[in-house]
Amino acid sequence: MATMKSDRKRIEDDLRGFIRGSVDCDPVTTALFASDGSIYQIEPIGVVRPRSVSDIAATIQYAAENELAIHPRGTASGIAGESLGKGLIMDLTRYMRQIHPTTSFETVTAEGGASLAELNRTIRRSERWFGPDPLNRSITTMGSVIARNASGSHYLRSGSARDNINEITFVTAGGEVLHLGCHFPGDDSSEARLARGLCEIRDQFTSKLQGNDLLIQSMGYRIDDIVEKDGRVNLAKFIAGTQGTLGVIADCTVRTEPIPTHRGVVLLFFHRLDMAVRSSLAALQHGIVACDWIDRRMLQIARETDDQFRALLPSAAEAMVLIEIQGESLGDLYDRLAIIRQSLTRGHDGAFESTDTVQQEERDRYWALLRQAIPRLFRLHSEATPQPFIEDLRLPPEQLVSSIADIQEILRSFDTTATMFGQIGRGTLHIRPFLNLKKSEERKKLGQLSGRIAEAVWSRGGVVGADHAAGLSKSSLLPQQYGELWQAIGQVKRLFDPAHRMNPGRVFGATLQRPSENLRPSDRRIEIVNRSRILEEADEQWSQTEDDHRSTPSLPVLQHWPPGGEITSVVRTCNGCGRCRTTTKDQRQCPVFRAIPSEEASPRAKANLMRAVISGQLPVEALTTETAKAVADLCFNCHQCRLECPASVDVPKIVGELKAQYVAGNGQTLSEAFMTRIDSVIGVASILPRLSNRLIQSVSGRWLAERVLGLSAARKLPPIARESFLRHAAGRKWTRQQTHGGLKVCYFVDHFANYHDPDIGKALGEVMQQNEVNLYVPYGQKSSGMARITMGDVLGARKVARRNIRILADAVRNGYTILATEPSAVLCLKHEYPNLLGDEDSLLVAEHTMEVAQYLWHLHEGNRLSLDFSTVDLTVAYHHPCHLRVLDPEPVTTKLLSLIPGLQVERIEAGCTGMAGTWGLQKKNYRNSLRIGWPLISAMRSSTSTMATTACGACRMQIEHGAAQATIHPIKLLAYAYGRMTKVQKEIEAAT
Repeated sequence: MATMKSDRKRIEDDLRGFIRGSVDCDPVTTALFASDGSIYQIEPIGVVRPRSVSDIAATIQYAAENELAIHPRGTASGIAGESLGKGLIMDLTRYMRQIHPTTSFETVTAEGGASLAELNRTIRRSERWFGPDPLNRSITTMGSVIARNASGSHYLRSGSARDNINEITFVTAGGEVLHLGCHFPGDDSSEARLARGLCEIRDQFTSKLQGNDLLIQSMGYRIDDIVEKDGRVNLAKFIAGTQGTLGVIADCTVRTEPIPTHRGVVLLFFHRLDMAVRSSLAALQHGIVACDWIDRRMLQIARETDDQFRALLPSAAEAMVLIEIQGESLGDLYDRLAIIRQSLTRGHDGAFESTDTVQQEERDRYWALLRQAIPRLFRLHSEATPQPFIEDLRLPPEQLVSSIADIQEILRSFDTTATMFGQIGRGTLHIRPFLNLKKSEERKKLGQLSGRIAEAVWSRGGVVGADHAAGLSKSSLLPQQYGELWQAIGQVKRLFDPAHRMNPGRVFGATLQRPSENLRPSDRRIEIVNRSRILEEADEQWSQTEDDHRSTPSLPVLQHWPPGGEITSVVRTCNGCGRCRTTTKDQRQCPVFRAIPSEEASPRAKANLMRAVISGQLPVEALTTETAKAVADLCFNCHQCRLECPASVDVPKIVGELKAQYVAGNGQTLSEAFMTRIDSVIGVASILPRLSNRLIQSVSGRWLAERVLGLSAARKLPPIARESFLRHAAGRKWTRQQTHGGLKVCYFVDHFANYHDPDIGKALGEVMQQNEVNLYVPYGQKSSGMARITMGDVLGARKVARRNIRILADAVRNGYTILATEPSAVLCLKHEYPNLLGDEDSLLVAEHTMEVAQYLWHLHEGNRLSLDFSTVDLTVAYHHPCHLRVLDPEPVTTKLLSLIPGLQVERIEAGCTGMAGTWGLQKKNYRNSLRIGWPLISAMRSSTSTMATTACGACRMQIEHGAAQATIHPIKLLAYAYGRMTKVQKEIEAAT
């Protein structure tokens, strides 16, 4: 162990001395890079994140001198383990993400770490795109697209990556930088030397390169078609599909194609899978550009996880086929769609139901149905889950039905089943057997199933490892698959990488791992102890407990992890697919990653860190290190990952545990302690509001707060109200419970409404009176404590939660519904408090808590909401806060405001504001806060609305700070429309 530490330290120091990029060899960072989207785990010796081609070359030269392997890595979303290894991980996604289109946009150059989705967004204004569209295109990098020779659903239209490549900047295994394109073998250059070598190998195996087209086309080192008509060798085309085993793709220049003028899709539903596949084959004669099919398991997942698909998918469907066509004439497109539907709904194999569309919104929804169902396979939380290890098969299309029958027979013999999907255009079949890898006998099935299924595929003229890379899971099958061509593959490897330093063990190698090796640890190697009660009562640090002498390490968890939702189960649910690294505009996860695109900032990094501790890869004490804290702090608890994760992993709760472990072992800094107790500080300051406001708004006061407390001096804190809302409520006698019946609500007041804008609570009172709903405001309640939760002060948060839950549970038992006007307060009651306490009262309160707009809309649906609104001639820009988005993905607030005559609501969909409560107040986070919120700030600045509206106090601060846009709570607009709060008129006049 000491030798390993010293080696890592030496490597880190050496590389930091001569590359501009970052180098990290500490155990926490290497643990984050030890896994990917596959079922494998291998800890690297270090992680290098180059900033330039020269950094890549220098790193490779250093690795060669020190006999280290290099493992190129994009977003690590691959499911074959192609980006894992014991050497140096080279992560291009942190810095090398530049995209440079040409003036005509017919070609575009992208660095290896740039995502395919970002490339297409960059050139979309030119009405062009990069044609190949792999399933994970929202996150996969261009380096990975080329390395895997990715194709996707539209292979019939656009081919694969190698069909669209012009040039590659390539760093060889010796550290030489080459510009690969088409080269004459006779030239005097390194590129020509490689071209000559490939030609010699091709000539040597000419007779073997005839016959089985699928076999030749699936070769990672494809040499059959790289010589152009003029005798030049297309080395760029050759590199596509080599899976990082010959060198590193620093950048690539690819061809784009025009976006089709019109596109139409057909959905067809079948009673059996074989009928769907045969109909897909018949569809090929109709000039289609895509044809994908999925089986009943994925249809069932789509029904269960998305309401919009429940009505669309017939319950009798055992399979679904999606077909796309395109054309220049809309009329012609309609005719062709009708012909396809008529043709494929007739006869014994015909679909029993079908639908079609040419409308973009519907078309995108149908494609989303198919593409979202596949990653949502990870939501199957049974003991046996679909495992991707032999999923990537390619067959002659006419052999698909027979091969599926063969494979199903093999699965039955192993007493298991599988989910299947595929694309008919390329003849791909993706199969994921259901296995429980926690059991040793199930892990043994991996190799046996791989071999049997591969033999069945080979007997039908098919191949394995055709679309998702061979990686670690399928490389051991390749010697048998390629037979005598295996020697040609070996000669190519020696030509480019004679020392076998580039991603060894993939595609070719003297030793290739079996599918059952290097699996992620599935057993718990440390004891999980619930130590939260002990900590609360004794206030001791868990690192100094009496259990330290045990031979089995223990992790004293500090949150409530109920049966069925244990920390081990929640952490294991993260499969590493990397979808949380997306930057697409129709998703919000992860706001921090969008501003800081490093692996540490991704939500899956938090799950990987905790899994490393639970599995014993890292000691428990690692959670108290500054490195672990830095990873956990790259999350401000917005919960968007929990909402959008395909596997629904509760990453915020994992982060809460990580932060709590650090605080329990180290305590908090003065700045952190202040932030977690800001409600108490403001409560004291509210005694003398005028003096306090002068202090916090003065230049000297803000300067002092920045130096001492870490508050950004650039932030203007909201003024403290002369009278808190709770005091106002006491004066209105709202703090008394009502004994009579009728509708009754209990108001859980948040910090902002209590101390900074009491008119929010007053407006709620007026709206409740208008609707004859009794209002109760418990005087003894405290602010929600969300800041404590976000910063890991679990003990303090639990004390606040117990006090509030005791009061609110009593109100619920007396017939009250709990309401809050602040989304974070609602989220605390419905999600965070049960995580902290897990008792009957917290679950009772969670069940009976609603955000105020949801409650009012519920009244409206029951015809109990007063519609006696006055006309409000106003246009407002509405922002849907992240915490409210978790509670209400389809906002009812805009529906509620639309009931007001004359009020125009412009819904701004531009992501997170980046404020995140107290997170954005801190000096260290100020710039990133604005960077995260910039899309929204820009949208608000561009809006023609008179003022903005949002339910979140922190979002309001960011909008007013960044966009200089007056912002009002929706409940105040409702009260004003009822004619009950005329003072809102002053806010409107000030805004205009």
